[in-house]
Amino acid sequence: MIPALIVIVLLVVIVIGYFVSTQRSLVNLDEMCKNALSQIEVQLNSRWDAMLALAQTAAQYAKHESETLIEVIRQRRGEDVNSPAAVNEQQGALQQVMGRLIAIGEAYPDLKAADLYKEVTEGVRQYEEHVRMSRMIYNDTATKMNRMVRQWPSSIVASMLNFSQRDYLKTDEPQKKGYPNLNEAFKK
Repeated sequence: MIPALIVIVLLVVIVIGYFVSTQRSLVNLDEMCKNALSQIEVQLNSRWDAMLALAQTAAQYAKHESETLIEVIRQRRGEDVNSPAAVNEQQGALQQVMGRLIAIGEAYPDLKAADLYKEVTEGVRQYEEHVRMSRMIYNDTATKMNRMVRQWPSSIVASMLNFSQRDYLKTDEPQKKGYPNLNEAFKK
């Protein structure tokens, strides 16, 4: 009778320990996903700032086109990027604006040769790389989270605590459609 009671108590302790451990892991992964999205938002805003500087530099050469781009950039800066869909939307908008800025640079060789233009385009390229790395970190974290949410027995704990799968960030759609690759455009 006593050994059976010990076994039952031991099993209860193991189940509670597993539940607590799994809950902590899920919370940790959830916070890491939120942090990764926040990092992407910071990088995207920095990229918008760099593009604003680039558009202001280009304004000396192509006033009307640059003023339009500056207004678009100002409207897009600071938008919340709290989901993979928002990240993808921002990425598409950045690609379009960058394509227009590259076209201005191509149309005005003096602009493309200017040191400030070169510095700013290098900054934009670096931010592009930071965003790419942040996207990879987010997707890796989302993969870990999704595994815990889907695998048994952690899926039981996840469903009890309302944890759900995270969406992945998709490949840059504009690059698939032929928009300029920013890293390649800046090497020219």
